[in-house]
Amino acid sequence: MTSMYNESILVCVYYGPNGERLIKRGCKLAKMIKAPLYILTIDHKPFDELDAEKVFYIEQWKKLADEHKDAHFIMKDNEKRPVSKVIAEVARKKNVTQIVLGQTAQSRWQQITKGSIINDLLHDIPFVDLHIISVARYIRNDEGIYEKGVRAYLIKDGNQYKLSFNHTKDSEYEGIFFKEIGTDFDNGLFRFMKGTETLQVQVSDGIVTDFTNVDVSSAMSLNEED
Repeated sequence: MTSMYNESILVCVYYGPNGERLIKRGCKLAKMIKAPLYILTIDHKPFDELDAEKVFYIEQWKKLADEHKDAHFIMKDNEKRPVSKVIAEVARKKNVTQIVLGQTAQSRWQQITKGSIINDLLHDIPFVDLHIISVARYIRNDEGIYEKGVRAYLIKDGNQYKLSFNHTKDSEYEGIFFKEIGTDFDNGLFRFMKGTETLQVQVSDGIVTDFTNVDVSSAMSLNEED
């Protein structure tokens, strides 16, 4: 693919509900200027040591990359170098001219690198434009705030689905359950892939009655802990 502006775009994503939003922003920008798109995530642990939630997000990002014909997913695991150095290396190798970075990733990676990623990138790759996107760190909507997601499954039960935390032969959908804070019951959101579509559906007392997508748009303070 030849970019009409000789551009290429790198989207940096970290685990959480906002990676998809950043990727879609990058896809939109890449399509507009007809540029190749690279999606990068970095982890200091080896891939086989990642928990189920992180693996789930990586699988989603790969699927989103596959849906965009000129997108390429890059996973840098077991990475001990500062994150800014890894981003800069990928940017140079792929001739990247624009980087999309979320505030979530910036905040988290600052904790890892003990410094400012933005300043380091500006120093290491001054020829690249940086797009800093404001994103949410937690799932939250008008009805409540949700805990960190855990791996879960939906099992068909008549005209509805039961939430399960154990995989069985009857499990039809695999995803992440975000439990609503302040309840003793399994109330919250279940996030999963249905075909090529990512859905977030309401769970009430461990039951999903329909697959109406729940719009999650607002966010908690970026100063909160994961």
